[in-house]
Amino acid sequence: MKRKTISKGLTYLFIVLLGIALLFPILYMVMASFKTNNEIFGSTAILPERFTFEYYVKGWAGNGQFTYWTFFANTFTLVIPVVLLTVVSCTIVAYGFARFNFKSKNVLFTILLATLMLPNTVIIIPRYMLFNKFGWIDTYLPFYVPALLGCYPFFIYQMVQFMRSIPMDLDEAAYIDGCGTFRTLITILMPLLKPAMFSAGLLQFTWTYNNYFDTLIYINSASKYPVSLAMRMTLDAESVVEWGKVMAMACVVVLPLVILFFSAQKYFVEGITAGGVKG
Repeated sequence: MKRKTISKGLTYLFIVLLGIALLFPILYMVMASFKTNNEIFGSTAILPERFTFEYYVKGWAGNGQFTYWTFFANTFTLVIPVVLLTVVSCTIVAYGFARFNFKSKNVLFTILLATLMLPNTVIIIPRYMLFNKFGWIDTYLPFYVPALLGCYPFFIYQMVQFMRSIPMDLDEAAYIDGCGTFRTLITILMPLLKPAMFSAGLLQFTWTYNNYFDTLIYINSASKYPVSLAMRMTLDAESVVEWGKVMAMACVVVLPLVILFFSAQKYFVEGITAGGVKG
């Protein structure tokens, strides 16, 4: 009994120490947002000499032409439609693969999964050439259109696996009651798909919100920059970087993701775990 208690105590101690180690960069970022450059580079103390929101005010002012109000508005104008379009399109595609039999279904599903192996660097050049020919550069269409067309095989696969865990008897009962295929999806399956849809939406929100490379390639105008590019612009616009201001804006930029994750954590965990079940 004593050995079991010691073992449990050591396990909890290890978890606490690991949690502190993982949270330390975030704690350092928050504390550094109140420090001057001299404090950041000339002292090892975690706490600043004084707490002031000066760098938050200066950082929020942006580059003088556009404030972070503009950058956050651009970010949500980009992210929210992409998330909604992704969830809707991937749900419809997954419904087709999970519930219907058609010619070459297995071949098409294999091709879908094979696209997961393609890194973004391989397709970025042909995508840019295609979008440039369409006149979509410096707009948000390179993000909206792929989301509308279900170009995210990971989410499709996740929803297919989740949908296969739902008994086909529900579909058959809906058909007997007079429901068509679309109404069956809307009224019967989608309420049961909420965990998978929430986890897909949460992941897509995080990926699109943090997407620096694609936005750098497709967006040219500073007036359309999301926060990922605005953070980098802060570094490029100053000869002497005030790192306290950079850290302050980093804290502000990270805050929506933290709030979103903890508020939707239940659905996120359910969607990830249930997505691995094959019925």
